[in-house]
Amino acid sequence: MTTAEVLSFPFRSGDPLQPPAEYARLRAEGPLTRVTLPTGDPAWLVTRHAEVRAVLSDARFSREAITAPGAPRLLPIAQGSKSIFVMDPPEHTRLRRLVSRAFSTRRIAALRPRVQQLTDDLLDAMAGGPQPADLMTGLAQPLPITVICEMLGVPYADVAQFRAWTDIMLSFDANRRDEVLAARNHLNDYLTELIEQKRRNPTEDLLMVLIGAREEGDGLSQEELLAFGYTLLGAGYHATTSGIAHSVLMLLRAPAQWERLRADRSLVPSAVEELLRLSQAGGGLGALRIALADVEVGGVLVRAGEAILPSINAANRDPEAFAEPDVLDVSRKPNLHVAFGYGIHHCLGAQLGRMELEIALGGLLDRMPKLALAGSESELHWSAGVAFSRPAELPVTW
Repeated sequence: MTTAEVLSFPFRSGDPLQPPAEYARLRAEGPLTRVTLPTGDPAWLVTRHAEVRAVLSDARFSREAITAPGAPRLLPIAQGSKSIFVMDPPEHTRLRRLVSRAFSTRRIAALRPRVQQLTDDLLDAMAGGPQPADLMTGLAQPLPITVICEMLGVPYADVAQFRAWTDIMLSFDANRRDEVLAARNHLNDYLTELIEQKRRNPTEDLLMVLIGAREEGDGLSQEELLAFGYTLLGAGYHATTSGIAHSVLMLLRAPAQWERLRADRSLVPSAVEELLRLSQAGGGLGALRIALADVEVGGVLVRAGEAILPSINAANRDPEAFAEPDVLDVSRKPNLHVAFGYGIHHCLGAQLGRMELEIALGGLLDRMPKLALAGSESELHWSAGVAFSRPAELPVTW
């Protein structure tokens, strides 16, 4: 491919629920393709399932290297070097060990009754109001925000402010670099004060667990605490809010699958996995890496210092990994999707995300079994230029 033919990434799709057409074409042509990122930096885009998993689990592809001065970047500003998402072993291993207890199976399971109660209360309020109602403000936004606020111990009164900051921080528009940096600084200052308050007056929440995380005299530094705080606020809210919106719309497009779930609630967990596999909520951006050595991937040589971007969304539609990959099948098993990543950077919040989506869908099936979109999908206004796409409003009837 010549320089003039290098593609600009991310690609655009005419349908926000479907991946760009380029993914299927590029998978057929080869596992890796040269692209230009929004920052103008070049990278290798990986589109096949096997090669995406290989890159995600290969220590020769570094997340930490993207924080170096002058390194290729995907977003206008690089994530802080103290974020677990941009660390390599042994620092990544140390930090993950310290915080994993905050995301243990037991701790997440203990949250289930509260998430169920929040969902029930929100749906009660919707059901008691006029139709159509906005599912975004009624459920998809307040549920994840309230859950992550309560988990972290962030006052709900401050939701509007930090939501605005995280909205800006997830922009990949290079022209908004100063705006993104300012938003991150504001959130950084807010969390610094919140952490100090909790040190003075200990509370029982996730942020306090992280503050007190210790193992053999080792603990989280102030920078690491801050990085966790704003990453969890952003990911815990945006990813799940977008995931709920995309999942509901996908099911409304496939009424036979919705009816299967109505008839058999035992299919809800497998439906969640299938909706995660098909979801375009993350925009397909993925986590950029830098090759630390010359590495061959799918027969293509990636040289040391080059950026490589494993595309989760493209991998999850690979016909070599999934039969009829574009078809929504709520009973699909096995379902080896990589929606939460793979390898050492597999999402810490995967269990929480699954639980919220499962409870939200279960609640809609129970309370609004005849759920339908009010109006046409073409009337929905979708966010653009951000890491997690979603409609501004999602009017529904039931």
